[in-house]
Amino acid sequence: MSIEQTSQNPSGKPRVAVVFGGRSSEHAISVSTAGSVLRAIDRDKYEVLPIGITHEGRWALVSDEPARMTITDGRLPDVAHVAESVEGQVALPLGPGSREVVWSEPGAAPKALGEVDVVFPLLHGPWGEDGTLQGLLELSGVPYVGNGVLSSAVGMDKEFTKRLLASEGLGVGSYTVVRPREWETEEGRAAVRERAAGLGLPLFVKPCRAGSSMGITKVKDLSDLDRAIEEARRHDPKLIIEAGVSGREVECAVLEFEDGPRASVPAEVLVGGDFEFYDFEAKYIDSSEVRIPAELTAAETAEIRRQAVAAFEALGCEGLARVDFFLLEDGSWMVNEINTMPGFTPISAYPKMWEASGLSYPELIDRLLQAALRRSTGLR
Repeated sequence: MSIEQTSQNPSGKPRVAVVFGGRSSEHAISVSTAGSVLRAIDRDKYEVLPIGITHEGRWALVSDEPARMTITDGRLPDVAHVAESVEGQVALPLGPGSREVVWSEPGAAPKALGEVDVVFPLLHGPWGEDGTLQGLLELSGVPYVGNGVLSSAVGMDKEFTKRLLASEGLGVGSYTVVRPREWETEEGRAAVRERAAGLGLPLFVKPCRAGSSMGITKVKDLSDLDRAIEEARRHDPKLIIEAGVSGREVECAVLEFEDGPRASVPAEVLVGGDFEFYDFEAKYIDSSEVRIPAELTAAETAEIRRQAVAAFEALGCEGLARVDFFLLEDGSWMVNEINTMPGFTPISAYPKMWEASGLSYPELIDRLLQAALRRSTGLR
């Protein structure tokens, strides 16, 4: 897609704006996800307009070159490296009634890039996965893939995810939340340390609104707690401290079909080597093993699939989600978190679980796009 393109779309195919990157610390994972999706979209069926959001928040027209959007030899991709211009800006429609995307550069007249029929928002983390972009698209009246404003916002915030899941009777484990102002006074810090000690060891200190295991620290000694909190606060001023649990880490993918949400076969995360948990490096650099399908009994498989759909519906999800569980030693299940825009990188579990369930990667992308095209924006 070149900057010179006009508003004409002679192909008559639906035009998909693939939006990725963003201001969060998960920028590189979003770019890698977009590269995989761009490779999988059926170009005989759809026209594609790739749009990247830089770390600074600038919307840039991006070359349709998925090969440049991969994690290679530990090097992370970046929108700035694939943008067609360092100064230009893409603007989505500002209100219902028009779906025209416009390109503008300093000192030049704006150029129409054509109308978009659907947006595939592939952002991870705050300022994209958390309902902010979804709200913009709702205001613009442009259909989009995936979860709406509320489920995106709740799914991004681990505190409110747990509150809603617990209200539906799903296990969530013990935790405490540290709000920004609390950590800014010595009295507040003392209260946090006391609550954390009451959870026992080990602890996991996490940014409350982040993913991809960014900023997470496993704390095995309370003397390391303050340092772990400061690390989490680099990603989010609000954080959550969770009690460690002993169990198997199992994931399940949920996809909305015409007759309602269905769950895939589950996958089990097997963290090996020197990694103590499934952190960023273990996920994306070392590529720890994910066993699909997980080695579970028929009863265990049925139960995790039931709970995955229950979690999906508890948050009011639409389109897709990945639900992460722990299978505890006593045989019970505990939800770790829900991901409302799971990764679609070459090693991501979500598309692999659906492939193992009989739905190929291109078919999965097509199903998500078709569902979005059928769905209206606004109240529903």
